[in-house]
Amino acid sequence: MTTLADLKGQTVAFAASGGLDSCTVTRWLTENGVRVVCFTADIAQPDETDFGEIERRMRACGAADYVAIPLHDTIAEAGVEVIQFQARYEGAYWNTTGIGRHVIVAGMVPEMRNRGIKVLSHGATGRGNDQVRFQLCTNMLAPGFAVYAPWRDDAFLKRFRGRSEMIDYCETHKLPIKASKSAPYSTDANLLGLTHEAGKLEHLDTPPWFVTPGMGVLPKEAPDEPEAVSVRFEEGRPVAVNGKKTTAFEAIRQANAVAGRHGVGICTHLVENRFVGIKSRGVYEAPGMELLGTAYAYLLQLVLDRRGRELFDQLSLYVAKQIYQGYGFDLGTHMAREAVKPVNRLATGTVRLKLYKGRAEFDAADDVPHQMYSESNASMEAVGEFDHADSEGFLRVLQVSARALAANRQVVTPAWAVQECGL
Repeated sequence: MTTLADLKGQTVAFAASGGLDSCTVTRWLTENGVRVVCFTADIAQPDETDFGEIERRMRACGAADYVAIPLHDTIAEAGVEVIQFQARYEGAYWNTTGIGRHVIVAGMVPEMRNRGIKVLSHGATGRGNDQVRFQLCTNMLAPGFAVYAPWRDDAFLKRFRGRSEMIDYCETHKLPIKASKSAPYSTDANLLGLTHEAGKLEHLDTPPWFVTPGMGVLPKEAPDEPEAVSVRFEEGRPVAVNGKKTTAFEAIRQANAVAGRHGVGICTHLVENRFVGIKSRGVYEAPGMELLGTAYAYLLQLVLDRRGRELFDQLSLYVAKQIYQGYGFDLGTHMAREAVKPVNRLATGTVRLKLYKGRAEFDAADDVPHQMYSESNASMEAVGEFDHADSEGFLRVLQVSARALAANRQVVTPAWAVQECGL
């Protein structure tokens, strides 16, 4: 474990957002003889658009140098991969912060090598998932680098027990922080979404609607008229929105705007299982991911057959957990990427959704060359290529095992069937 004593006289690369933790850690390390170079990843975070201001803030806190890393396309490509896997952790969270940490480390490592810095530092706490993501991603991409986490260092913990002490420290030193003790919750942001937690959100009697949305409006405040939006996918990638060609970054940005104004993907509530073994409560915003991800889900319904669907669903759950836990660069995730490539190659088509009061519902699909759905086979009105009479032999085969279960007393009648139907 790297401690403050190990860093005396060294240079560390600190992953700085410009917030309270960044200001506090930068000043504290500098006071203790550590040279701090602040690295800020530009991942299109909607709450911080002026990186010149972040630089001024961090230099005022003692940073010896400042580096802004442009990662717009990187975060967008990572978001597309999350959509392709339908990688929602525990069914609801689009892994926006989880994949964001992977992107930040992937962006920092080359810049650190260019400057000869071999210690990556971050402000993630010892109770959360981010500490794991920063640690494992750095260990995998740069095994020779050390990782310094102040919130796991006794020297830091003796000085700061929590936000209140940090705010007092920053105010005493007249550091340019935005945080206040009255802040109702904390927020982390990037192109893919916002995560809100802590503060009053730790109390279960605080509804998710308590959050002030940063990427749209609450569903009840959305327009009274629905809006249709179409997304064109080619080989698993969004290439056009409403008929206009777009890059991955622009597709997500446009989806954020249109879905956000209809309350889609805003204030999704989840009490989740953190990797460290405790429950935490989060309120999430991911309007663009919800729109594009839902459109892609409808496309997959048309393309995947039953057995392909079963394997895809397992891959989806697996990768969602991998990203959440910080294993997005390991062999298992790489194997999953290779396994999903055939699905991506088939995922071509245009899906139109109708957005209304927080919902994104299927409206139409067109030009899906690899779809398994056949109107003639599915029709109840015409025979088509599927003759109803052909099912007779199919059912004769199935009935053999059904009757064998009954004959061998392996049929268990549920209580409701016994009580209500008299079986």
